[in-house]
Amino acid sequence: MSKRVLTTESGAPVADNQNSASAGAGGPLLLQDQHLLEKLARFNRERIPERVVHARGSGAYGHFEVTDDVTGFTHADFLSEIGKRTEVFLRFSTVADSLGGADAVRDPRGFAVKFYTEEGNYDLVGNNTPVFFIKDPIKFPDFIHSQKRDPFTGKQEPDNVWDFWAHAPEATHQVTWLMGDRGIPASYRHMNGYGSHTYQWTNAQGEAFFVKYHFKTNQGIRCLSSEQAAETVGQDANSHQTDLLQAIERGVHPSWTLYVQLMPAAEAADYRFNPFDLTKVWPHKDYPLQRVGRLVLDRNPDNVFAEVEQAAFSPNNFVPGIGPSPDKMLQGRLFAYADAHRYRLGVNHTLLAVNAPKAVPGGARNYGRDGLMAVNGQGRGAKNYEPNSYDGPAETGRPLSAPLPVSGHTGTHEAPLHTKDDDFVQAGDLYRLMSEEERSRLVANIAGGLSQVSRDDVIEKNLAHFHAADPEYGRRVEAAVRALRED
Repeated sequence: MSKRVLTTESGAPVADNQNSASAGAGGPLLLQDQHLLEKLARFNRERIPERVVHARGSGAYGHFEVTDDVTGFTHADFLSEIGKRTEVFLRFSTVADSLGGADAVRDPRGFAVKFYTEEGNYDLVGNNTPVFFIKDPIKFPDFIHSQKRDPFTGKQEPDNVWDFWAHAPEATHQVTWLMGDRGIPASYRHMNGYGSHTYQWTNAQGEAFFVKYHFKTNQGIRCLSSEQAAETVGQDANSHQTDLLQAIERGVHPSWTLYVQLMPAAEAADYRFNPFDLTKVWPHKDYPLQRVGRLVLDRNPDNVFAEVEQAAFSPNNFVPGIGPSPDKMLQGRLFAYADAHRYRLGVNHTLLAVNAPKAVPGGARNYGRDGLMAVNGQGRGAKNYEPNSYDGPAETGRPLSAPLPVSGHTGTHEAPLHTKDDDFVQAGDLYRLMSEEERSRLVANIAGGLSQVSRDDVIEKNLAHFHAADPEYGRRVEAAVRALRED
């Protein structure tokens, strides 16, 4: 069977793909060699800016199936009946390192799910931890700058990492998570995922509930110690990618059970913790987990660049029955994520196959036109404004979710304090939940980083946070840091 003909990008056949055109057998190359120039020019432009955070990622396709009735809480169509299946794409990632970073490092993991629902794409962008380091988006650029490579030394600096945390006492809860046993998952398959933020569900009667998402791994939690992780990185820097790819290829399909915590909207104002604070959890004894369904991954992408690197998740991609809450970090991300994709991928990134809504054949119906890579197939004579008299797409008049009540004066405000709101209660609760072996490893992990800080005042500020969380916690970290610095 004859092979298909290799062509240039304009479709012309390529006669020789092994030798460049030259002026004689040993002469200089010719500017007229269109095939050579096209190949080199395209090669120079193959890469796009990597994500500032979550650059190193893996992903897979699968489905979500409803197993329990939640129609009393949301009228989202993809959750409307037991047994209903929705196609999904899930992207895992590390947070701080670059695209070429290793997988088995101590870092939170991104857990971003795109549901291709019949009412449009719903993006749930979370992590493998239920909390985060900060609670206001205005601090996010500073936080990430402190965690990434220093502009002078070109590497991550303990001075920067711990100096920021010293000035952000609300980070103590997440630092306790990160430095504990779950700080380095053994694989993407063996970790939980969380929506982390608080969202809003609205039922058919217009009743509003605040919701937190918990994806519990059905493979069981497996994590690596710092020593095991170092060995793993030395053997295969792409260990998590390798594991996910090979598991799915051999028919071992990872799965997670989705649970939610639901809080009637009227209870939020008087709850003892601020329910919209990303550094806090809702204790399960207050709002028990309720099962919703099962997420299964069963197909690897055909092209990692096209489908994983160019996958664009935006927390503002809601569907009817689901909406935002007053969570400040969520509110900031409603803008920042979509804007990052417009920068990296272009204004038409939603036309890429991995991002395109499957609910609308031919692509989204709106009046956006033109821009880089405009291929939106609007028919001849279609209008690019609304309203119009030409049968163009029109608004429904039906809001996706219930309105959020507001009051007071505009300005920069700290979040209102609830009865148990401080930066240390939940970090201490987490420490006291740990076994003695877990506490010892946590203390060693913290001391290993904090002892490398050059300024004594920064060390003291961080130690004060651990003392405030739990006296024993503080004493043990302080002793461990002192011992390492005296060596």
